[in-house]
This record gives sequence, C-alpha cells and structure tokens, in this order.
Amino acid sequence: MTDAKTLFHRIIDREIPSKVEYEDTDVLVIHDIHPKAPTHLLFLPKIFVPSIIELTEETRHLPGMLILKARNFAVENEIEGYKLMFHVGKAGGQEVFYLHLHFMAEKKLPKK
Repeated sequence: MTDAKTLFHRIIDREIPSKVEYEDTDVLVIHDIHPKAPTHLLFLPKIFVPSIIELTEETRHLPGMLILKARNFAVENEIEGYKLMFHVGKAGGQEVFYLHLHFMAEKKLPKK
C-alpha cells in the first residue's frame, strides 16, 4: 500500500465533491457515479482498510458494521428488497482499494 490517498479518502476528506446520502461518525454513504440500479449507494467506513483481504483483528468488525448501517438505511427509507456486495481484490472487481459496500435497490430514493 502506498501513502497516496484513494478516491474514497479524498471524498471522505471533502477534497473532491460527491453526492452524500448519509453520514455519521462511522460511515459516509455516497451515490455511485456509475449506478447499476435505480438506487446504488456506496457505504464507506471512516476507518481505512484497503480490502476484505486485509482485515485484521482490529478491523474485522467493519464489514458487519457496514451491513447493519445498510440494513438500517433500508428500513428508514422503506426499501424492502436490495442487494449488498463487496468486491474483493482486483480479480473480484475491486477498482478502488478502500473497503466499501455496494447497496443496490430497484426503489428510487426521493429527491433531496
């Protein structure tokens, strides 16, 4: 891993703009710039881990936390069905090496 910031570091640090859907102390939720569904969000933890492959004892809670945040988001927005996906490693389709969860639903979110 280099010391260079990833795209998601720069979004979290507000160095580049993104369409933020939700934020709290643990996670930033943004709209995917290349959506694969009417609602396609990315759940980004505020603790950096490049990929599932690089989880440690200290960071093993992150995937579960992201899944619970996604579930809570779905409940609060009355989204009954959705897909959750992690890409793991380059061969698994991961393009940005910053752990993140894709949330995809056929239900469109209301405009803010």
